[in-house]
Amino acid sequence: MTYPFPDGRLFVGGEWQSGTGPEITSTFAADGSENMTFASASRDDVLSAIDRARTAQADPAWRNLRPHERATYLYRIADGISANIERISWLQSRDTSKTRTEAHALAGSAAATFRYFGAVLETSDDLMTTPRGAYQSFSVHDSIGLVSAITPWNSPIASDAQKAAPALAAGNAVLLKPASWSPIISLELARIVEEAGLPKGLLSVLPGSGREVGNLLVEHPDIGKVSFTGGTSTGRHLAHLAAEKLMPISLELGGKSPTIVFEDCDEDLAIAGVLFGIFSSTGQSCIAGSRLFVQRSIYDRFVARLVEGAEALRVGNPFDAQTQVSSMVHADHRASVEGYVKAAREEGGEILTGGARPEGADYSQGAYYLPTIIAGLTNQAHTCREEIFGPVLVVMPFDDEDDVIAMANDSAYGLACGIWSRDHPKCWRLARAIRAGTVWINTFKQFSISTPFGGDGASGMGREKGREGLRAYQRQKSIYEDHSGRPHPWARWP
Repeated sequence: MTYPFPDGRLFVGGEWQSGTGPEITSTFAADGSENMTFASASRDDVLSAIDRARTAQADPAWRNLRPHERATYLYRIADGISANIERISWLQSRDTSKTRTEAHALAGSAAATFRYFGAVLETSDDLMTTPRGAYQSFSVHDSIGLVSAITPWNSPIASDAQKAAPALAAGNAVLLKPASWSPIISLELARIVEEAGLPKGLLSVLPGSGREVGNLLVEHPDIGKVSFTGGTSTGRHLAHLAAEKLMPISLELGGKSPTIVFEDCDEDLAIAGVLFGIFSSTGQSCIAGSRLFVQRSIYDRFVARLVEGAEALRVGNPFDAQTQVSSMVHADHRASVEGYVKAAREEGGEILTGGARPEGADYSQGAYYLPTIIAGLTNQAHTCREEIFGPVLVVMPFDDEDDVIAMANDSAYGLACGIWSRDHPKCWRLARAIRAGTVWINTFKQFSISTPFGGDGASGMGREKGREGLRAYQRQKSIYEDHSGRPHPWARWP
């Protein structure tokens, strides 16, 4: 079944209107066909959205809502996503070339995210602190005001929800800028939010260029918080802009995540997990396990079996239920990945499998690339230092715990890690020693909205998800109330 695309209008301060910026074209990268072309947001569109957001967020009808009353809006949005999950997943597959199965799961995750933060609101308490005198003291949380949410192209519906849900729950207005390569699904979310009855102005969806729209959504004086997910270089630039304002910013950036396989692992479990960790989502994932360290005693056997598993993966159209590895999001991105594989060859890497586009008529029009495994490189190689963001895995041997900890941590990034072993104490030691925001033991890419997520170093700062994910979009305030009834003695009055 197919579904109609959005009509091309933007959601500016709760009103549907044509953009006045340059045109954006959404392409189905699996066959090169065009989804739709529409005018993006301009600077004037953003300023209009900010003005409407300021008015809507300051309105007592929203600002003074009790937490459980705000929660009702989040529940309605969650129900709207669930009711439209087939349409959402179809649109996301067309917009990003994700497999329909993955797109369906991401839509379900987005609904769960709104529902979770509604529940957090229902159970989130402020704190009466311990008095140390004749007064009572409190710690309370207020909304920040206007929040900019800048999301990536690889998992738009889930990323949109992870920012918009807690920001709205915290009482803010949200200005959402999706990536230009995947603008459609965020507009679909705006339709669902509108149908849920969220007061006008509290959400805007502003597809547009990073240079004009993105920068303005950080620099504008009315913006009180920015949450960005994307590349490390862009994150550094936005952090500089935020620093000029002394404004809080959350950054979920790139990764070069290590996966560690010990000789005492369950090899079938580990091979399946490694394949999923790097080749699902066509490798277009910040947490992809792109550096594989295998203990030397099992290295040859394990890698041979891993290559066999990679070559058995089904590469194909995202709407084929059997597809495991789909097209990349854009031909330009595939060219970037090919450049990294070329560099690996020049550094002496051996392509064990892949390293090319698949052949055949089914692949000729799409941005496909074969699952690729490279051996013969050291951890200092260019291919091991930079995020490729594609279906490319580099395999390296290691000797012992100290050896692999040193290599795993020898990276600018610190986002995720996978460990495969039957020895629980050893897994725990490594989990604490590896510099990463998330560590998986005998699994990979498992997520819970209730568990914080984020990275360190070049992988960013701040955390999303979990109960504290709500507080990231609020200001903390302390209030003291005197109970003594006596004038302060310093004044010597009366």
